[in-house]
Amino acid sequence: MKRRDFLKQCSIAASGLVLVNVLPSYAHAMMGEDHVPNYKSLFEIFSDPENHYRPFVRWWWNGNKIEKAELARELGVLKDAGIGGVEINPISFPLRTEDTGKPSVEWLSDEWIELLRFTLEEAKSLGMTCDLLVGTGFPMGGDFLEKEECSQIVVLAVKKFKGPLTTEFSLFDLYKEADPAITNPYSGRTMEMLEVKLVPDPLNNLDEVINLSDQIKNGMIKVSIPKGDYAVYGLVKIDRFMSVIQGAPGGMGPVLNHYDTAAVKKYLNRMSDTIQQKIGPLAPNIRSFFIDSLETEGTNWNHDMMSEFKKRRGYDLYPYLPFVLFKIGSMGNTTGVNILYPVKMGPEFKKMTDRMRYDFELTKAELFRERFVQTFAQWCKDNKIKSRAQAYGRGYFPLEGSFEIDIPECETWLKYGIGEDISEEKFTQYPWHLGRGNTMINKLVSSAAHLKDKKLISSEELTNTDMVFNEALEILKIAGDQSTISGVTHPIFHGFNYSPPEAAFPGWITYGGYFNEKNTMWPYFKHYTDYRARLSALLQHATMFADIALLAPFADQWTQYGAQNEPFPTVVSPAYQALIWESIHQNGNACDYVSEQVINDSEVKKGFLTYGKRKYHTLFLIEVHSLDTATAQKLYEFVSDGGRIFCIEAIPDRSTGWNHYEERDREVQSWISKMKTFLERFIFLNKPKSDFLNWYKSVQEKYSITPYVKIKTPKTFITQVRYQTRDAEIFLFNNSSSKHSAPLDIIFEKSVIRNKQAWLWDAVTGKRFKLDLPDGRLNIDLGPADSKLIVFDGHKKGTTWKESPLTGKNVKEIENHWKVELIHYDGTVKKEELDKLTDLKDSPAYTHFAGTIIYRNTFQIKDKHAESYINLGNVYGICEVRINGKEAGTQWFGRRIYPVNGLVKDGVNEIEIKVVTVMVNYMKTLKDNVVAQYWTNQKKKDQPLQSMGLVGPVTVYQES
Repeated sequence: MKRRDFLKQCSIAASGLVLVNVLPSYAHAMMGEDHVPNYKSLFEIFSDPENHYRPFVRWWWNGNKIEKAELARELGVLKDAGIGGVEINPISFPLRTEDTGKPSVEWLSDEWIELLRFTLEEAKSLGMTCDLLVGTGFPMGGDFLEKEECSQIVVLAVKKFKGPLTTEFSLFDLYKEADPAITNPYSGRTMEMLEVKLVPDPLNNLDEVINLSDQIKNGMIKVSIPKGDYAVYGLVKIDRFMSVIQGAPGGMGPVLNHYDTAAVKKYLNRMSDTIQQKIGPLAPNIRSFFIDSLETEGTNWNHDMMSEFKKRRGYDLYPYLPFVLFKIGSMGNTTGVNILYPVKMGPEFKKMTDRMRYDFELTKAELFRERFVQTFAQWCKDNKIKSRAQAYGRGYFPLEGSFEIDIPECETWLKYGIGEDISEEKFTQYPWHLGRGNTMINKLVSSAAHLKDKKLISSEELTNTDMVFNEALEILKIAGDQSTISGVTHPIFHGFNYSPPEAAFPGWITYGGYFNEKNTMWPYFKHYTDYRARLSALLQHATMFADIALLAPFADQWTQYGAQNEPFPTVVSPAYQALIWESIHQNGNACDYVSEQVINDSEVKKGFLTYGKRKYHTLFLIEVHSLDTATAQKLYEFVSDGGRIFCIEAIPDRSTGWNHYEERDREVQSWISKMKTFLERFIFLNKPKSDFLNWYKSVQEKYSITPYVKIKTPKTFITQVRYQTRDAEIFLFNNSSSKHSAPLDIIFEKSVIRNKQAWLWDAVTGKRFKLDLPDGRLNIDLGPADSKLIVFDGHKKGTTWKESPLTGKNVKEIENHWKVELIHYDGTVKKEELDKLTDLKDSPAYTHFAGTIIYRNTFQIKDKHAESYINLGNVYGICEVRINGKEAGTQWFGRRIYPVNGLVKDGVNEIEIKVVTVMVNYMKTLKDNVVAQYWTNQKKKDQPLQSMGLVGPVTVYQES
């Protein structure tokens, strides 16, 4: 580099500007030396985000019924809506839908590859990014797999008897009992009986078990049962037990064996080689290969599973395997019947098999990570393409599963309850956490990313199977903000259906989430994509701060219940686990989850547990009973060096696993005893009966856990997160209530904001406003669904922020004689005069309306130069306001307050308020439309009617 250029760059850096890639970072490696990057300030990156910061969509190629013209059209539709990229996702054609005679194109056929090539070129011409799903549907698989390359499972069948009794039954009876209740069983699955045993109830010792396996070859089991309670156990191996869920032609069939490295490599290479031999390297036109939901539904077997277990754990599990396994049900989760399903066990035998169960789960997780995740990540590197994956499910490491992935992904759902008042009791009863869009896996995946210093954290965003046709932008914002608070920096909306215009209304819908140009909200969708793009652009350049670590009782859960299928667990243990991290953030601190392996690999430095760039001064153990001996030793080093550990509800008292457990238990107990001598740094806490928010606040105050932002009156629906760059401190405050406002009285910790100016960066408009914060104190009113982004940096000049007041002086309500025009989605138009504004849902004539309502009225202004505002009161929908024919703006969430200076005149003024409603009330009436009825009226999808329109009161007032 020339000296002049070097000095220029140094000068730019010193002035608070940053080097920003105007192309995605992965593309720069492909560019020559002639490419000159642009220099932009952090605010410029935020205010006008490049395409690659914009939200992406999962683009379902429904049934692969795709054509070039339509592919190009849909890319254009997405680009216009503010979408920056697509995840190409071939999937089965949706049920209940007519395909209009469109033929399917087989995945990886020459025709399909040509359509892929065309799509990549078209996207490139629009400046859009493409990711590509590995396989079709989920999890990956196909009819082309050999039998040994397909997933396998060993399951348990139990038949109980009361003796004395002599009986016989066929193996078929046991096979039928063993067949797991999974989502999508493969029709060609084969079963093999490995063992049959007669087991007393209760069981105290393996010597009490009678082996009947010599009868397997006869196909019939004859047994003489002594007096008492007994059970016959069948251990059954099922090959090709599961079929790809929603696979498209060419990718349908049995699921891949993720525990077989050779099979995984063969599958991946088949895909990349087939495509690239036809059209050349996919890089850089493909940013990442993507692995969707790893819902392998309990798969637990490979030909070397038991030999690997013995090599890693030091003993033979096979004789005990029937007593370690649980019955599995939906999605491969262990089921509630496990309390009664197997025989009762004596306490010592149960303790042994519980510990063995942990060892089995640990072995499976290790093999999955080594043989699948690492193989996939290396394949992506070999192809010069990033890896992106949802590396979680049942039996995978919650954190380490994402460590090798370039773009780790989690998921945020839309469901009823978001924005509502949800009690802690309801929250903990519902495994998906009622009231939250973000799932528990979000905090785990984002923590894993932070531990590996990754800033690009994607989310399958706004997954919708409950609220279809109810895509109010306000609900999208509340759920999306919850996603952002949990650590997401890169939303990928779920999803956009390939659906040609000629498809019967409402179009081809694989899942919900009616992101479609036929949706009433679609013309306004770019308001939301702009908002999310700005947040992503900023946060992808920053690092989330956390100095508190949490260790969940993963080992105890695996021991007692078996691994759960995240993010849809049958058991959340303990049920209040998520309330801990939420309470920490609600009280002005921040945290990451860690694992035992992370703790073991950390260094202890000056009272901090240090892992890479992450440093934690405090660790909360959440009902942790079991620890690896190495973890216990590292925790002692941490405490003795000045760190602090809080043990919630339990103090660890035992080791993990079975082999030599007595000796290892004593070692753990010894380390714990040493830690207990540090009375101020190794502390037992009882959980509260309720009100975790104020419980944590009391812990914070009692033990001097300094918040970086002190929140005077914390509330459960108000939370925050802090990010940092070299030159800026960034705070995002979020109100997840759709009903409640909160005065935010906060004080920023002085050392955090010293020598910096405070700014409010508005992610809705892309503007920034100066804040005057004497002594670091901010008083601000956070309205429903609102969020505030506060940035401290070295910038000095700008417009001072002015909050729109909720009311003022000379308040007048605009009432009576509203002229209303109702433009229905079905094309009909009605005009009325209303004496009183009302919720259309409660008006029998318009209960099932969907579309646009235009309200017209007049109001008086005495002094057009006075600072005046119009407050629309309650509005259900997106609203646009015009005053005297001039645009006052569009608002799509929270309070609807409009400053009207420059728009009004002295005397009579005309106001026009356009409100756009959601579609669900109308869709419920379409009794002959199978698709509409499925998503709005049937089974668990019977949606409630939604409020609509302008309810008011509409008031005009002047600033006090």
